[in-house]
Amino acid sequence: MPDETPFSETADIETSSDDYASRFSGTAGKWFLQVQERIVLSMLSDLPSGGTPNVGRSVLDVGGGHGQLAHPLCKAGYRVTVVGSDESCRKQISGLVNSGLCEFRIGNMVKLPFEDRSFDVVVCFRLLPHCAQWQGLIGELCRVARQSVVVDYPAVWSCNAIEPLFAGAKKKIEKNTRKWTAFRHAEIRNEFARHGFSPDRRKAQFFLPMVLHRMMNTRAPSAGLEAIFRAIGLTALLGSPVIVDMRRKPL
Repeated sequence: MPDETPFSETADIETSSDDYASRFSGTAGKWFLQVQERIVLSMLSDLPSGGTPNVGRSVLDVGGGHGQLAHPLCKAGYRVTVVGSDESCRKQISGLVNSGLCEFRIGNMVKLPFEDRSFDVVVCFRLLPHCAQWQGLIGELCRVARQSVVVDYPAVWSCNAIEPLFAGAKKKIEKNTRKWTAFRHAEIRNEFARHGFSPDRRKAQFFLPMVLHRMMNTRAPSAGLEAIFRAIGLTALLGSPVIVDMRRKPL
């Protein structure tokens, strides 16, 4: 990790590292990413087209050097630009960049180097809970988005409340876990509303804490349990992390 950067918010340097990528290399980690990918692509698929197909639309992935969304978005045909805090944030997506499927830019997360409404869609994952200036980050996401902003965040009212009980196991399994901020849904909704955006869809990914799934590290039992919780409504009520699709309100 670089010793110095010119920016105040650089949490994406950690999430773009090999060390962080290792957290999603096991069975549970790969399943997490598949669930995330499926939700995001579903949300983007119903954007009002205005005569333009979704495929080929421009997407800005803020802090997306981890490649968790850049890879599936490029595969789905979106024109993706990833902005990172440092050149090191390019590593996980270097194949996409070198092949011309994705553009990489270095920039300030809370002062993005783009004009207003430069991209059809803006996505920002694994960054909001680690950003001290999260209100400024949301403001910038909204500023550069024409239609939609999709973000993820951990929810206060969820099984995250019992996660301290598993702190020892979490540290042992993840090794590189960091402190993060959980949000009330109203906090996120109200901040986006200040910039003219309202929620189109909100979907929680898991009912059980992710560390429990990592402890099991077997897809079938985890997926089976989560299917039950989703079917009886517990995931919608108390699930986390949450993915929300915010749409720009018409004038």
